Amino acid sequence: MAHIDYFFSVFSPWTYLAGDRLEQIAAKHGASLTYKPLDLLTLFDRTGGVRPAQRHQSRLDYRMQELERWSKHLGMEMVLRPVGYPPNGAPASYAVIAAQAAGGGDVGALVRGILHAVWVEERNIAEDDVLREKLEAAGFDPGLVTSGLFTGAMAYEKNLEEAVERGVFGSPFYIVRESDQRFWGQDRLDFLDAHLAGL
Repeated sequence: MAHIDYFFSVFSPWTYLAGDRLEQIAAKHGASLTYKPLDLLTLFDRTGGVRPAQRHQSRLDYRMQELERWSKHLGMEMVLRPVGYPPNGAPASYAVIAAQAAGGGDVGALVRGILHAVWVEERNIAEDDVLREKLEAAGFDPGLVTSGLFTGAMAYEKNLEEAVERGVFGSPFYIVRESDQRFWGQDRLDFLDAHLAGL
């Protein structure tokens, strides 16, 4: 059975646009998933990327056009310039890590709920109340917001180091563990699907 390591940012617009397609592909092929939220801006610094705030205006303008195109293409509601963007992604990442470790709920639904809070609801995902709501909606103990802090913080740092070592440089990023095949971006999910099918 294949295993997919899923590296992502809890506030990446491209991760939001991936929706639940990764989970559908994994289920189709009987593959397992490990969710690895990370500090995307520091990942850019470590791997030669440029933080969005430091990019040339032409790149920023094109990014907005692409986000609008993709959201329409996928039929996904999206606020292109959400209030308070980018948020502090650490607390939400800790919550995802703690929930995955605790089990009993749907980690994919939690990740999508957090991303929906950013890109549709325009809420601050660093706030405990928001995270408690999203944890509970995905079937987890909302108390993980506080009880999972230490474990989450430790794993969050490890995820970044692992990402750098394994060639990750953006979000979303999918690695099939057995083959070390890497797929960057929600627009590469069809290729991941084909790889798992042996094509």
